[in-house]
Amino acid sequence: MSATTIPRPSAQATAAPALRLARAVPYPERHTRPRGVVEEHLRVAAALLLPGPPQMLWRLAARRVARLAAGYAAEAAGSVEASEAAAALRVRLRDGISPDSAARAFALIRVLAARHLGMTPYDVQLMAAWSMLRGHMTELATGEGKTLAASLAAATAALAGRMVHVVTVNDYLAERDHGQLSPLYRALGLTTGLIIHGQTPAERRAAYACDIVYTSNKELVFDYLRDQMHRRSTLTALHARVARLDGRRGSEDALVMRGLDFAIVDEADSVLIDEARTPLIISETASDAVSDDVCVEALDLVTGLTEGLDYTIDRSERRIDMTPGGRRRVELLSESLGEHWGSTLVRSELVVKALTARLLFERDVHYLLRDGKVCIIDEYTGRVMADRFWNDGLHQMIEAKEGCAPSGQRASVARITYQRFFTRYQHLCGMSGTLAEVTRELRSVYGVGVIRIPTHHPGRRRVEKTQIVPTAEAKWRAIADHAVRFSAAGRPVLIGTRSVAASELASGLLRGHGVAHNLLNAAQDAAEAAIVARAGEAGCVTIATNMAGRGTDIRLAPGVSDRGGLAVILSDRHDAARIDRQLAGRGARQGDAGSFTQVLSLEDALMDPLRSNPAARLLLAAARGHRLLACILFSIMQRRAERRHRIVRRELMRFEARLQGSLSFAGRPD
Repeated sequence: MSATTIPRPSAQATAAPALRLARAVPYPERHTRPRGVVEEHLRVAAALLLPGPPQMLWRLAARRVARLAAGYAAEAAGSVEASEAAAALRVRLRDGISPDSAARAFALIRVLAARHLGMTPYDVQLMAAWSMLRGHMTELATGEGKTLAASLAAATAALAGRMVHVVTVNDYLAERDHGQLSPLYRALGLTTGLIIHGQTPAERRAAYACDIVYTSNKELVFDYLRDQMHRRSTLTALHARVARLDGRRGSEDALVMRGLDFAIVDEADSVLIDEARTPLIISETASDAVSDDVCVEALDLVTGLTEGLDYTIDRSERRIDMTPGGRRRVELLSESLGEHWGSTLVRSELVVKALTARLLFERDVHYLLRDGKVCIIDEYTGRVMADRFWNDGLHQMIEAKEGCAPSGQRASVARITYQRFFTRYQHLCGMSGTLAEVTRELRSVYGVGVIRIPTHHPGRRRVEKTQIVPTAEAKWRAIADHAVRFSAAGRPVLIGTRSVAASELASGLLRGHGVAHNLLNAAQDAAEAAIVARAGEAGCVTIATNMAGRGTDIRLAPGVSDRGGLAVILSDRHDAARIDRQLAGRGARQGDAGSFTQVLSLEDALMDPLRSNPAARLLLAAARGHRLLACILFSIMQRRAERRHRIVRRELMRFEARLQGSLSFAGRPD
């Protein structure tokens, strides 16, 4: 059973806040309106120019709450019955979460966590929990215990009568955290629910009825979209009453969620920033879809076209444009084909999609084949994105390219962006190890500040000098040499790669050097936690795509820290510097020893835009003999990529605002 229901200690003490909330707001959420151009520019300017939350003052306030909790520890430890203490806390928290009431809650949770979980939260975790309760995003370094910090905030908010959603990046982490923390919540008299892929609406409804719900971001958003579709199906309250009189379920009765009240987003930068470039869409097979035979014809036709003459490619924007001469050539080449090629517009769309599928989407980089199906790879995490499709016939074109059975062209019936969804929560907070770089975007888009929490132990990470070599072949030879040297010294090694193809290449090179290793990429994502859990053993070498295994700690085996700890090797800089910093944070956690080494090549994907410009190619050639110039070029190209992704997210927000305005004018809220 995915929802765990625990009898509450006192119906009088526990039911009143929830009932009062339910009567006041049947489906709580913050109703947003589309921003005008001027309003959007003012908000962005405010985020850029105005200072954020005063870090020192917030840290002092959070430390004060932690000290208050320490003062109440003896009182909490002396409680005869935890349920009675929790019931008393509910009454105290009913009128709001003050520093004193939060400290009392933290003290009780601290005692129960030690008793039921064998873990005692540190002061930095209490500080992080208080910051989240005040509506901030919290930067807590990798390995500092974000899961336990989130449980402090979630339990306190739930005791105050809030409906809490703890949002993680995948089903595995949601299931793991739910199972690990349920004994703590049970001791507090709180109910917990779990939402994972494959559950029925009845199971989801039971889980959302609990005080605290653990779920992944995608499951949560799709449940909300389905609820909105149900709500739109009943236009008025009168329709709902008539449906009930007829013995039918009204749209409100068919909902699985209870609203958007209080959200804690784990790995907030991944969810709110990285994945915010793509809207979440519920789609169905289009009745007017292009046949698979037409896709094959288009793929064959484009092999006769020439880049620069018939079309141009902007690989950084992933865009292809036809030239006037290219359009005339396509018209000639398609004269003998079927009726689908008669329309100029349809003909151009087919050719552009075919070129995009052939030239801009690579197997084992953007997607992989699993059980005869095309599965999209998340470029930020290296994980397979189950049940996700590219829209507008692109997925169908890639299936035809790979010779897979066609899944059918998809047409969207409901959509929403992460930006619009998460701003609908009445209280939004979260945590991650890498938030400093996106502070301004979080403030301008979501209206939340970032508080950086100090580490529990001083850091001992050694950052080695960046090594830059001319060719990819030389880079992988250098990485293999590093891995052999570190492994021979009894140190575990973690090699981070950008794609599945790169991880497979690294694996082949290490095998050639006789180095035993574990491979973790999107093709093995089902076993990622077990592989990451072994990555801290002496001499163990692990290759992982980007942040595969993110959220799972790499714990060092006994004696490993004395030999230098985990050696993290970055093989290719990502488009976002945060992802590189997240990889570095996998080593030297909680005061352990560790090192971080970057081995880069001037042939890396980040430098691809320079190779399409003659003047930039001269710079690239000059950088072969000048390490400083090469480092500067890598930094410039990474910032350029970050800016490009920011622009994509901003344009998506503007498009959604226009779409929302159009639908609102038509009488539909989404």
